Amino acid sequence: MKLLHIDSSITGSDSISRRLSHEIVAQQRAAHPDLQVAYLDLAAQAPQPLSLNALGFRMPGQADAATEAQRLENEVSEALVSQLLATDIVVIGAPMYNFTIPAQLKSWLDRVAQAGRTFKYTESGPVGLLGDKTVILALSRGGIYSANPAMEHQESYLKSIFGFMGVSDIRVVRAEGLNMGPEHRERGLAQAQADIEALLAA
Repeated sequence: MKLLHIDSSITGSDSISRRLSHEIVAQQRAAHPDLQVAYLDLAAQAPQPLSLNALGFRMPGQADAATEAQRLENEVSEALVSQLLATDIVVIGAPMYNFTIPAQLKSWLDRVAQAGRTFKYTESGPVGLLGDKTVILALSRGGIYSANPAMEHQESYLKSIFGFMGVSDIRVVRAEGLNMGPEHRERGLAQAQADIEALLAA
């Protein structure tokens, strides 16, 4: 069994989402002694945002005429999507920045959301191709947004894009209210720990 562990917070050792994602991976290691873990720290090394070079070579008839820049971008995208396809469990640490996910995590998602690899289009609409995977989201938020969906584009976006790619087993560990004072912070961290304990029973 293979697990892909991804962190995206820029705050290093102060990051709650990193702490939660590492606790989840430790839990999964204990539950699956044969687990193989690969780690991506997107804050330290993230793919470039999509550009014509990063996307143009995927267009019909363009592969044979790829420039050197497109070839290099293709290698990045191919390595990332191949790693995802070979994975059974994906654990993603993601803080909320300006109501959504970090830009570096969005760049990774843009590289792996590929027609023909992680989803396909049919006459009936898009079909996801990652239905055999489990995704665990370790989310942190300074405020409380679970009751205000109009401003929440972190958890909802991640659920939407992985659902689009066919993942139905999406589990969430959520710590929110972290910047709203000691009482809210303690409550948010306690809820996250309860979420982690519940993962293996899901």
